[in-house]
Amino acid sequence: MNPQDSRAPAGEIGDGLASSLLRAGARQERGELRRDVPQGWLRCGDLLRRPKLFAEWRSLLTGWLSDHHGAAPEQTAASYVMSWYLHVPAYVGALLLHHERRVPSLKPEQLAFGLGPDRPHPEGMAVLGDSFYCLPTDPGSVRPEATVVRDERALASVLRAQFVGHAAQFVRAYAPGTRLGRRMLWAAATDALDNSLWWAGRQGGTAEAEGAGVADAALVLDARYRPLTSASTLRAAVGEDGRRAWVRRRESCCFSYLLPGEAECGECPRTCRR
Repeated sequence: MNPQDSRAPAGEIGDGLASSLLRAGARQERGELRRDVPQGWLRCGDLLRRPKLFAEWRSLLTGWLSDHHGAAPEQTAASYVMSWYLHVPAYVGALLLHHERRVPSLKPEQLAFGLGPDRPHPEGMAVLGDSFYCLPTDPGSVRPEATVVRDERALASVLRAQFVGHAAQFVRAYAPGTRLGRRMLWAAATDALDNSLWWAGRQGGTAEAEGAGVADAALVLDARYRPLTSASTLRAAVGEDGRRAWVRRRESCCFSYLLPGEAECGECPRTCRR
């Protein structure tokens, strides 16, 4: 899946997870969904088993930041990689929930991603397994790969639990190699899930689609579920032009303000009243 291409039409519609990925914008290879991992891609399970790969990723990003900003603060690079990695399971889960009302397995061994050719951020993502959770009314509910849950609230609970389980493994693997505290890591996980649910709707390009994404965030994060640090922080606000728009308060800091000439983000937790 390409985060910039989630609205691409599919050539065929079927019952399994593969057709869900096609409808949600998965890349195709000779008309079929790819099952392998392209050369140079990273498997999430490999990163979590070998934290040294995170250090290599941060080193790659440090070079990019130095080239483009003239400096590469350690906390900034660590924060960027933290947020980019957590975006992978969050976005995959959010996109399929939004488009298909399905939740794939978000276990680390079931996910992979490729970095962009310029900026080293996840540009493509892959689901490597076939199993998924769905509603009783789903046409694929009779398939052996499907686990049926009773309603949308139960499906939201599955997505939340799947993501938190993946994030917990990430926190254990990533925390020892950085100066970022565990509270910061779980705040970033909260941001990744809340923002991905919203973003999956925003990519629809209409106010109605964005509203559906906000509703998904309210369904999945209707309360604080520890160790996540908050419920959804999405809210409607009136801008300087008098127009209402959806905004959200960040839970974690990206440390972009440490780069030369940069200031805190508008919704930075360092400056916003909580």
